[in-house]
Amino acid sequence: MNVFATRKLPQEVSDKLKQQVDYSEWHSEEQAMTKGELMDAIKEADGIISVLSDQLDAEVLASAPHLKVISQLAVGINNIDVKEATTRGVRVTNTPDVLTNATADLTFALLLAAARKLSAASAEVREGNWKSWSLLQLAGKELSGATIGILGFGRIGQAVARRAKGFDMNVIYWNRSKKPEAEVEIGATYQEFEDVLKQADFLVIMLPFAPELKYLIGEEELALMKSDAILVNTARGGLVDEAALYEALKNGKLAAAALDVFEKEPVPTDHPLLTLPNVEVAPHIGSSTLATRMEMANLTVRNLLAVLDGKEPETPVN
Repeated sequence: MNVFATRKLPQEVSDKLKQQVDYSEWHSEEQAMTKGELMDAIKEADGIISVLSDQLDAEVLASAPHLKVISQLAVGINNIDVKEATTRGVRVTNTPDVLTNATADLTFALLLAAARKLSAASAEVREGNWKSWSLLQLAGKELSGATIGILGFGRIGQAVARRAKGFDMNVIYWNRSKKPEAEVEIGATYQEFEDVLKQADFLVIMLPFAPELKYLIGEEELALMKSDAILVNTARGGLVDEAALYEALKNGKLAAAALDVFEKEPVPTDHPLLTLPNVEVAPHIGSSTLATRMEMANLTVRNLLAVLDGKEPETPVN
């Protein structure tokens, strides 16, 4: 069996694959392949290990006539034409569950950084602007007693809610279906979508991307939020209208934002949001702990080898 990985994998993972399949991989851990490079690389592939930046559309799938499985090293699958893959008899798998806590941790880290203006505070020290103690110097937003509104109450959304409870926050959420058991366990309250926007001191986006959810948070939705609210997005960039977010932050209609994801990744260095002092940013590292990333890689390999061996994968998508 011929297997191609679109990113360089850790040595222990690639060594495991080489023992069982004819394995090759892209030479870089970070640089994405072009569409042409990808199509050329998978011509003889029985299996692909892919990441979110790989656009596996109908044209790309057509270039791999022997393909049996796409094993995605991520939870999200919006980069894959799953319908086309299913039509072609290609199994698609992903890596849910294993990155829940790591992503929830990063989400809360960004929330805290935005609330307490940590990037600005660090710059104050590093650039020699810290002259003396001042009563309201870099005064931030307190979490205790504040309301956190979570859009999307799946595994990661609930994990964020549990962390919020540790800070004595009031948890409200909106989800396409109510989660009564989680409400009782965590102490969260379901609210309608617009009510969450209006009430939240901190708005956290935890939804998967779908075409109908593009720009879920736009100019109208931002206008409903409190002017001293903070928006946190560690889900998908396309859920937020970045131009509208920039205007809201620039004009004082929103206090701050913390973003791990952008509509275009890597985000261009001249992106307007990067010019604002009230925006905390990270390079899509929600799941990036060593333990989590290694488990993601190992689950990806187990899924791939199961399909190639004619067995059911642990976490199938189709």
